[in-house]
Amino acid sequence: MSSGARITGHTQRGQCAKRMSILDAAADVFCRQGFAGASIDEIAAVACVSRQTIYNHYREKETLFVAVIEDVMNRANAMLFSVLSTFPDRADNLEDELTAFAVRLNKNCICNHDGKFLRKLVQTEGERYPHLFESWRQQGPGKLTTALSALFGRLAHKGALTIDDFDVAARQFVALGNADLQMMILLGGTPTDEELEKSARNAVHTFLKAYGRPEAEEADHPPQLAAISG
Repeated sequence: MSSGARITGHTQRGQCAKRMSILDAAADVFCRQGFAGASIDEIAAVACVSRQTIYNHYREKETLFVAVIEDVMNRANAMLFSVLSTFPDRADNLEDELTAFAVRLNKNCICNHDGKFLRKLVQTEGERYPHLFESWRQQGPGKLTTALSALFGRLAHKGALTIDDFDVAARQFVALGNADLQMMILLGGTPTDEELEKSARNAVHTFLKAYGRPEAEEADHPPQLAAISG
C-alpha cells in the first residue's frame, strides 16, 4: 500500500470519528436544550472541536439537527428489526411468548436511550418543526405497526388468532404494551424489569381476550361439569 493511500485511509477514519463525535455531542445538547436553545458553540465544546469544524461538516444548525435525528433513527430501526425477528411464529404457549416479546420491544425500542431521546425531541420540538420529524414518523412508528400487522397476519393464518383488521390489532398491541408505562416514560423514568414484565403480561392478556381463539381459551379453562345427583 502506498503512503498516499495510508494517509487517505487514516484521514477518512479521522473524519468519520470526528463526525460521530459531533453527532453524539449534538444529540446530548439538543436533548438537554432543545433545538432552539442549543448553540453550535456548546456542541463544539462538548465534541472538543472548533465551531468552524461543525460548520464545515454540517453548514448550519438545522442540517446538524436533521443528521442527529437520522443517526438516532437508524440505530433505533436496527434495534427494532432485531427485536421483530424474535416475534413468536407458533401458537404453542402464545401468551407467554407474546409477553416476552412485548418486554423486549418496550425494553430495547421504547424505554432505551434512543427511544427516550426521539420521544423527548418530538414532544418539545415536534409542533414547531414538524417537517423535521416526518421521516421519523414514517420510519419509526410507521414501520413498527406495518411489521407487526404482517406478523399478526401470519399467526392468524395459522389459526392462532382471530383478527379482522391487522393494522388495528398492531396499533392496539403497541398501545396496550405502553399503557401501564406511559406516565413513567413521559416523565423520563425507566421501568424496572418487574414493571416491564407486569405491563407486558397485562397487555397480552387483554389483547388475547380480544383476538385469541375462543376454542383455545376453552381448552385452557374448560367449563365446570354440573354435578349429577343420583
